[in-house]
Amino acid sequence: MTTLDGLLTETLHSDQARRLRGLVEQRQQHRLAANNSTTTTATVIAVTSGKGGVGKSCLALNLSIALARLDVRVALLDTSLGLGHLDLMCGLNGYWNLGHVLAGTRRLPEITLEGPSGIHVIPGAGRLSEFSDGGKPISPDISEQLLTLETGHDVLVLDTGHREHPFVTDCLSASDTVLVMTTPEPTALADAYATFKAMSRGASGHLQTLVNRAESARVAEEIHQRLVRTTRIFLEAEPPLAGWIPDDPEMALAIHNRTPLMAQAPDSPAGRAISQLATRLVYHSPKASESIPFFQQLFSSCHHQDNTRVTTS
Repeated sequence: MTTLDGLLTETLHSDQARRLRGLVEQRQQHRLAANNSTTTTATVIAVTSGKGGVGKSCLALNLSIALARLDVRVALLDTSLGLGHLDLMCGLNGYWNLGHVLAGTRRLPEITLEGPSGIHVIPGAGRLSEFSDGGKPISPDISEQLLTLETGHDVLVLDTGHREHPFVTDCLSASDTVLVMTTPEPTALADAYATFKAMSRGASGHLQTLVNRAESARVAEEIHQRLVRTTRIFLEAEPPLAGWIPDDPEMALAIHNRTPLMAQAPDSPAGRAISQLATRLVYHSPKASESIPFFQQLFSSCHHQDNTRVTTS
């Protein structure tokens, strides 16, 4: 009986993997037809929060690994504005980062780190903010390298910095899906609402709530409904619940070991929840702007804001 159950489970997982691979291929073909072009660009999923300490970077990393295990080509960009540490969380030590590419001293493949399950980690992507104030133009060579980053992957996952910076707001607005992370703590909820409010003029159509460290599905749904009641009244918006991650001691242990949870304990409660989230995102994350690459949207938005500042000053 145990052997039969194992065979059934293995068959189920194999069938699901085939279905997901087929879905990814269909989405790529759809983009090709929509663009009438031989070039496709990645779907962009941004992970953000209103405050630190809610597990944003851990989620971005482990979600990337979970997506890669669904045969999705994933690049994880550390777009935090300070000293990012995604490479350290993978047990890697990247000396070069995207800042060196922008300075012209390194090429993109030289700074790209290969993480667990074959994900590509791009450290130092927050250095792109130096170009968002209009002070530095993007050279054609750098634009081509960034486009290659998009066309070479199915999904870009962004680990973002604080929303108050215009660069972060531009990243979120240009993304296809934005996961706003919160925990049950009142301060985290207040900051999550502030994020929804800040983004309500631009990215409200693809903002979703993700509840971390919840005791149960019921608690996660209660937290989500508290946010929805507030956003419905003051923002006339009802961001859906993308999912929830249980409070799991395996996550703290993985962080201590400098090993991603999805590499150390993928079958833990949190690991299973992240895998389910990845599956839902593969099925339901739309490509908001089929014909406009993410980085082109990003810097077009930056230049537009710069012109607006000049006009109104």
